[in-house]
Amino acid sequence: MADVNRGNRPLSPHLQVYRPQLTSMTSILTRITGNALVVGGLLITWWFVAAAAGPDAFATADAVLTSWFGKLVFLGSIWALWYHTLAGIRHLIWDQGYGLEVETAEKLGWAVIAGSLLLTLLTILIL
Repeated sequence: MADVNRGNRPLSPHLQVYRPQLTSMTSILTRITGNALVVGGLLITWWFVAAAAGPDAFATADAVLTSWFGKLVFLGSIWALWYHTLAGIRHLIWDQGYGLEVETAEKLGWAVIAGSLLLTLLTILIL
């Protein structure tokens, strides 16, 4: 029979004893950016639907999306798009069986972070 009386033993791995690794943090961030991109996509869809609905609806949507908050959301969406894309490329590399060594995986993680920031800056400069 299973030992149901665990006493004061911690669950494994527990947050108090587990040190997050770069690969796990970048994986979690990939999921977060994927969900954030859905929010950005919904805002763009709202803008298009408002444009089709008439001038009053479009004026409201356009005022929100061109405000400082809308610009901040779209800046975050640009970064999330680049980050999610580069992380996806990293996963394609891993799916081929390359870059699975700890040192290489960490270098790829840092490359995703640095690359997403650099490409976001370039996108802002171009736009």
